[in-house]
Amino acid sequence: MFLAELRTSVTELKGVGPSIAKAYASLGIYSYKDLLAHIPRTYEDRQHPVTLAQLHREPCSAYVIVEVIAHEYIGHGSKRTLKVIVSDETAVASLLCFGRNFLERMLTVGRHFHLYGTFSRHFGELQCSTFEVEPRHQAAEPKQFGLLLPVYGLASGLTQKTLRRDITHVLEQSCPYLEEELPEELISRHRLLSYPTALQQIHFPSDFAQMHLALKTLSYTELFYLQTAMLRRAAVRREQKRSAHLSRAVNDHTSFSEPDTLAGRLVSSLPFSLTADQETVLAEIEQDLSQPYPMNRLLQGDVGSGKTLTGFISILPIIESGGQAAFMAPTELLAKQHAESAARFLEPLGVRIALLTGSVSARQRKLLIAALASGELDLVIGTHALFSDDVRFRDLRYVIIDEQQRFGVAQRISLMQKGISPHQLLMTATPIPRTMALTVFGDLDISTIRTMPPGRMPVITHLASEKSRDRVYHAVRVEFERGHQAYFVYPRIEASTDSELRDAQSMYEYLRTQQYPDRKGGLIHSRISEDEKISIMHQFRDGALDYLVSTSVVEVGVDVANATCMIIEHAERFGLSALHQLRGRVGRDAHQSYAFLIYSNELQEDGKKRLKVMKESHDGFVIAEQDLLIRGPGELSGKRQSGYLALMFADIIRDLALMKSAREDARMILDTDQSLLKAEYAPIRALLTRCPPFDDGFIE
Repeated sequence: MFLAELRTSVTELKGVGPSIAKAYASLGIYSYKDLLAHIPRTYEDRQHPVTLAQLHREPCSAYVIVEVIAHEYIGHGSKRTLKVIVSDETAVASLLCFGRNFLERMLTVGRHFHLYGTFSRHFGELQCSTFEVEPRHQAAEPKQFGLLLPVYGLASGLTQKTLRRDITHVLEQSCPYLEEELPEELISRHRLLSYPTALQQIHFPSDFAQMHLALKTLSYTELFYLQTAMLRRAAVRREQKRSAHLSRAVNDHTSFSEPDTLAGRLVSSLPFSLTADQETVLAEIEQDLSQPYPMNRLLQGDVGSGKTLTGFISILPIIESGGQAAFMAPTELLAKQHAESAARFLEPLGVRIALLTGSVSARQRKLLIAALASGELDLVIGTHALFSDDVRFRDLRYVIIDEQQRFGVAQRISLMQKGISPHQLLMTATPIPRTMALTVFGDLDISTIRTMPPGRMPVITHLASEKSRDRVYHAVRVEFERGHQAYFVYPRIEASTDSELRDAQSMYEYLRTQQYPDRKGGLIHSRISEDEKISIMHQFRDGALDYLVSTSVVEVGVDVANATCMIIEHAERFGLSALHQLRGRVGRDAHQSYAFLIYSNELQEDGKKRLKVMKESHDGFVIAEQDLLIRGPGELSGKRQSGYLALMFADIIRDLALMKSAREDARMILDTDQSLLKAEYAPIRALLTRCPPFDDGFIE
């Protein structure tokens, strides 16, 4: 019955007609469940009255008990406004009743009232124009005073009174059916409230202590079920046993160091040594491949740290044992670059490789798909085209997804379903803060490459205001004279009448005609066809172009060793992780490279302080943590990702310790009682369906 109550439409509430329902819909509120999830943004403290004389801070919201001592009117005609003079014997204040002259009949002289409002000083007197009042009766307790009242986010057509009324009704209707599902041991150990009590106290707390305890209870419960879902998903994955003959076949070839294996031959043929981190990651993958269940690993590392090569090496044991592999990239440009690298490293070993993207001709596609299905290809590298229905494999055993955050869960699953429990390696060049990784990727094993290949020098980063732009252009010209190349990145493709932001198209013309008429440049952005992008990038890579003007499409996958300058205009418009990604496009060889972050002359000190993180750090993981602190979990990488971590109660920064406890508790309980792996936490889970792991089928 509780689930039915939660699904009840808000239109069933008394007083909720079409206009209020529309206002609720604008807030994403359609059902009782949504109302319970719409927790207060703050509270009005009406617990204990203060005196008017104590209101020194301005503006100040306060609860006072006052007596009406006089009425006055200010203004004339239609603007004539009632002014009510009140006193509490310590001071006098004026209530300005804009649009509420009818209060003259209620606020009669000589009566006492409970009053909550926002006070400030104007024209030498204490004034209040936003207030609520309730008559004071000696024999009766006030209804809206002596307590904490919730303050909710509103939409046009909604009032605090409406929300308080409706949420009160939903709590009365739903909470009696909500049974406690957390083990009593956890409630006692963490000193939590019961779940129904926590819901009541988060909306209408008895005091601030109970409000904080309610928030802790709701946050812990949310994190506990999130971590339970993650651990259950990992356990289910481990139960997907691979056939014995397949496991043995893979195990026979899992060593990456034996010289007679494909992996060993590739490593020994490299003109450089793998970094210690690359060797560690390969050892972790080697261990995964020896298990009787499929690997599910996230490999993260800075731009240029050698993730792609590590991924190629990790594929070889699968291919050597007769299986096939798929390598998916988010853009055709990046997929083609990976295919070229794979051809260079893997084709000499006899690995049969193909590239499948949307631009492959129908005839070529038909031949390629037939070769995949028959097993004539070992490795296919491609874009979203890989999870098309007509793409079939003879024996897909390994899937690598590069820049995994750019693909949806359903897209990743559709590719995985083309094999029988294939191994999965997700890769990202956007370092994920540890707090985020624990929360979002709790069901994955995580590998990290921090060390860069030897010979790389840190990119020198300069912060430059707009008025210093000419000095930046001069510095770039010096690099041109040294035979090097440069990127110019802008936040917009074209000019806009409602924005003064510089754009790629206009600045390409300016650079071409005004700054560097003797140099050759190119322009790429998302509206240019893939074929044209690839052609321009090849020209840039081959040295036929001195500079490239672009939007942030060069953030991923553009590898030009001779490029030593990255100029980013309106740098304050980008997230720190995005800036770090862009900076990683240079410094990919032994040449000293430079990044120039040009910011607005009007940028405030807080904004400059944020950009200084880029100047002072080259560690992508440190920068990612700072980006999380500054922008919040919904703004990572400069892209709005509210669906990525839509927690309702918990905060991954504030509640890190709570999240660790929840994960340890979930692991302990699942280890103790395996039946919980298949248990349904229906009522509480129904309140948490905004959390992606629940939406994405993490709990079956």
